Amino acid sequence: MTQPPQPKKNLTHLDDRGEARMVDVSEKAVTVREATAEGYVRMTRETFEAIAAGNAPKGDVLATAKLAGIMAAKQTAQLIPLCHPLPLTKIDVQIEDAPNLPGYRIEATVRTKSETGVEMEALTAVSVAALTLYDMAKALEKTLQIEGIRLLKKTGGRSGDIQVGDRPHP
Repeated sequence: MTQPPQPKKNLTHLDDRGEARMVDVSEKAVTVREATAEGYVRMTRETFEAIAAGNAPKGDVLATAKLAGIMAAKQTAQLIPLCHPLPLTKIDVQIEDAPNLPGYRIEATVRTKSETGVEMEALTAVSVAALTLYDMAKALEKTLQIEGIRLLKKTGGRSGDIQVGDRPHP
């Protein structure tokens, strides 16, 4: 009889049998933790100008995308297996013009006071805001591109602060 492969000891989301589990964070210190993520939606100049002018058939593209990002951060534990539900104390989603793409840059900052970090909440906020922008604008253009979703920085917790630095977006 073949034994299942033994997981590496540093894989925290696997139990002794190699099965998925949610990490027990009850022994970790409650600290303020914050994460910021970004992403981009690239489009044609015509689509960019139509959105900026408020001429999208589905309505206010940017306001809807921003609200979707906020809602998504709050639902991360429902969407991503093994994520802890967290008491979020701040969710800020900003969508700014990126005329050089042309398109939009989305940035989300999420904060909690908890035992575990909010990187996934920030990344989820950016992802869903980008998907919503795509959905709201697809009547104008079928070739929109979502790109460059990444963590920019995180603070708090045992692993300390992390900052991506000046790595350019795609």
